[in-house]
Amino acid sequence: MKRPKSHTPNTRVNEGQAGIINAIVNNVLAAGYHGGKHAGQGLMGGMATSSTAGVVIELSAAIVAVSDETPKILLIKAPEPAPRAGLPSGAFDPAGHRTLEEGLRTWVDEQTQLHLGYVEQLYTFGDRFRDPRERAGGPRPVSVGYLALVRAASLKDSGDSTWGDWYRHFPWEDWRDGAPAVLDAMVAPSLTAWVDQAKTKPDRSRRRERVNLAFGLGGAAWDNERVLDRYELLYEAGLVAETSSDARIETTPATMAVQPHTGAPLIKDHRRILATAMGRLRAKIKYRPVIFELMAPTFTLFQLQRAIEALSGGRLHKQNFRRLVAHEGLVEPTGHISGQTGGRPAELFRFRREVVHERPAPGVRVPVRVSKRAG
Repeated sequence: MKRPKSHTPNTRVNEGQAGIINAIVNNVLAAGYHGGKHAGQGLMGGMATSSTAGVVIELSAAIVAVSDETPKILLIKAPEPAPRAGLPSGAFDPAGHRTLEEGLRTWVDEQTQLHLGYVEQLYTFGDRFRDPRERAGGPRPVSVGYLALVRAASLKDSGDSTWGDWYRHFPWEDWRDGAPAVLDAMVAPSLTAWVDQAKTKPDRSRRRERVNLAFGLGGAAWDNERVLDRYELLYEAGLVAETSSDARIETTPATMAVQPHTGAPLIKDHRRILATAMGRLRAKIKYRPVIFELMAPTFTLFQLQRAIEALSGGRLHKQNFRRLVAHEGLVEPTGHISGQTGGRPAELFRFRREVVHERPAPGVRVPVRVSKRAG
């Protein structure tokens, strides 16, 4: 798959402002920015900012790989005694970085010794007071999130970086073995209580509709792309640990008792960025051949299916999957056989690159199967 040198930024931004990146860059430059690679640090160790700037641009990468049927995310270990890890990230240096993506690649290389291939911009996060340093009077961070894909051969811990299962941060998202236990045991009852706490009937109706659509309750279908919607609902209801640390939403002993069961928190906005990356990748698999950015050069069809299932959080019908892959012309046989399947030898395939010129949207559109829930 041909990689573009740069990617068109997503036009959705938190503040609803067109051209927010240019405005922020101009703001920082006008304020006399003194940060950058040499003057500042990565976001785990402090922000590079000027003493007068009211805003700082942070570049954060959700770097994804698939290994042993597990979707992996690369994290930077938190320095002691900080309890949370974070995504590879750092401050944008308007003087030293030619582009935002160049700045991101520089920080990732410096922090993880990983040279990124496929990268695309996700979203701009600008909510106030999601960083403790801003609440203490520091500059307001605006985070530009990116999705990056690497192959399993790149999986190795390096220095302060480590690979982990992304479902550790979103345990309600993995439906491969049926509905996750945390949904019925913790999430659904707590969200029902949150709905009932609304002060007016219209507010209760709106909350109920949001919960049903996001979590597939009340007869609604589960949409595996709504990862960010689900996380934001849990945040608003006080059911994730970031709610308590941000101190923006009132929590109760009941909601705080649920927080240890709703996934491992990350620093600042980083779990929101990861949720956005998960939803984007789950959607994009269906209409672009990005899955092959994560596969070895040769693979069996079973390995391809398992990789898609790991990312999508559900199972695919084996025969339907193989028929679709053949019909779409996504792969071609190599003429070789794999003897490392643990069973019968299996034919090896490779990505057929001509498909990107033959079809407008070559992807894997087989529906992901999840259990129907009454809610």
